Amino acid sequence: MLNINEIRNQFPVLDQQVYGKPLVYLDNAATTQKPLCVIERERDYYLHENCNIHRGVHYLSQKATEAYEHARQTIADFVHAKEAREIIFTRGTTESLNLLATAFEHLDCFVPRNDAKRLKVLVTAMEHHSNLVPWQQMVQRHHGQLLVVPMDDKGVLDLNRYADLLKEGPKVVSIAHISNVLGTINPVKEMVAMAHQCGIPVVVDGAQSIAHHPIDVQDMDCDFFVFSGHKMYAPMGIGGLFGKAEWLEKLPPYQFGGEMVDTVSFEKTTFNVLPYKFEAGTPNVGAALGLETAVQFLQGLDRKEVEAHESQLLQSAIEKLSDIDGIRFIGEAEHRSGLVSFIIDGIHPYDLGTIIDKMGVAVRTGHHCAEPVMIRFGIPGTVRASFALYNTMEEVEVFVNAVKKAAMMLR
Repeated sequence: MLNINEIRNQFPVLDQQVYGKPLVYLDNAATTQKPLCVIERERDYYLHENCNIHRGVHYLSQKATEAYEHARQTIADFVHAKEAREIIFTRGTTESLNLLATAFEHLDCFVPRNDAKRLKVLVTAMEHHSNLVPWQQMVQRHHGQLLVVPMDDKGVLDLNRYADLLKEGPKVVSIAHISNVLGTINPVKEMVAMAHQCGIPVVVDGAQSIAHHPIDVQDMDCDFFVFSGHKMYAPMGIGGLFGKAEWLEKLPPYQFGGEMVDTVSFEKTTFNVLPYKFEAGTPNVGAALGLETAVQFLQGLDRKEVEAHESQLLQSAIEKLSDIDGIRFIGEAEHRSGLVSFIIDGIHPYDLGTIIDKMGVAVRTGHHCAEPVMIRFGIPGTVRASFALYNTMEEVEVFVNAVKKAAMMLR
């Protein structure tokens, strides 16, 4: 079994008090804390290896370049990509999705020349704004249509409706692996297969899944998989985009500048090979090395034990919260992961979150960058507690007691 105390010792931020209470950090869906090995790796880079990569023949540049490309290979292995060139370093999930939306828009033949209204993109009703707004803006520029897969009252997608929408000919499907509000684990492998039967490429938003479950992009057969480092124990400002090489070869560059070019003249510019044609400018090398270290940290753990531990935390929280009068869970899918969202009758989520914060418990309140989900359920927002491998059953108990006490104070 996981040695949680040993793991917690690697996260010094957890060993503190807020408002005179031991910190209980349950906002991991927003960002995870960082282990010492990640902090020290990034620090070590700036102490001993700091240099611009790919551009110098001197020792430091070569050393930094080697470390950076080793990190790319480590991440490729982590998600089971076929080759390292299928991994593009980005600032995170948001930039990865914007990269794809922009690149697809400028792909030859993606936007129909004679009937722009045929431009359709398919998303789901539970998407984070980052996997909705870029596609929405793109289709609106061409007077196209955003197709939306509905969900039921438990937060489960309607796959029959999904199948019908695929027949309407969307150019791309972009779906969340796990909802950041509902915790629903979507059947992405099945959804990818259904889309591929119609010849449609699929983007999977893995921001909420990569820290909790093993990812195998070849088994999933997705065309693209995007993720953020800061949600998987790595630094902020770094993340990645997996793309099948055949698709990345087709897509045009997202940004222009240094590194992503092959030759440049005033008359013509040609572009670099993969993955570099999508990595314009000076990269965040230190954070990329921190991301690699976070991956190695996760690889050093039994992922099945991590899944089991986090599942126990979630089930315990749901069971104990269920005793509270007037509680309503938002998201009750059979297959859930990582988080619990809820409201309590007559109490605004912000008020509840503010009071339990004074008791040392950190949760997230609001719409969680998923306003359409709130509209679907007719609520202003939720209280969301999200779990990580360093959380304990004792912390769940503290959290539930804080919610009960706050609810009594606010009624």
